[in-house]
Amino acid sequence: MPLVGFTAIEPRLAWPLAALRGVFAVLFGVLALIWPGTTVLVLAILYGVYAIFDGIGGVMQAFRPGDAAHRAAYGVLGLLGIVAGVLVLLWPGITVLVLALLVGFWAIFTGIVEIVAAIRLRKQIEGEAFLIAAGALSLIAGIVIVFNPVAGAFGIALLVGIYALIYGVILLVLAFRLRKLARA
Repeated sequence: MPLVGFTAIEPRLAWPLAALRGVFAVLFGVLALIWPGTTVLVLAILYGVYAIFDGIGGVMQAFRPGDAAHRAAYGVLGLLGIVAGVLVLLWPGITVLVLALLVGFWAIFTGIVEIVAAIRLRKQIEGEAFLIAAGALSLIAGIVIVFNPVAGAFGIALLVGIYALIYGVILLVLAFRLRKLARA
């Protein structure tokens, strides 16, 4: 049965595609783990390109008929997207550091909130020590990232690499299982 321009295939016949996707995911994961700095810069550049195209779409939306307030909002958001994309492409390293700092400050805020919540709820719940521990871990990680945002950026790349590696292995296992089904 066709599905948005694609044809749904018998799952047993899809094993080569699953295997190909798995191989590429594993390769990407390994490369991300070997070169985390390059991985983060490439992700920043991809975001910059996306922001420019999204901004162009917003500006185009501003010229369509409709409510003037919505059109103005699309125009402003579109222009901001284009500017953000250009800035990211001009300074991808700074973009990566800003992202790491945002993650760090978010982790600090989250950690403080979790510790305060655990202290306030200690008479109502058991095991609040786990929430305090989680909050402390978040707080420490956030402080480390804020004081060393490069390490935070590398950490993000390493997480992406680990995810891609695990995902790829799972796809390869699926491909071999589907291949076995196809042969049966």
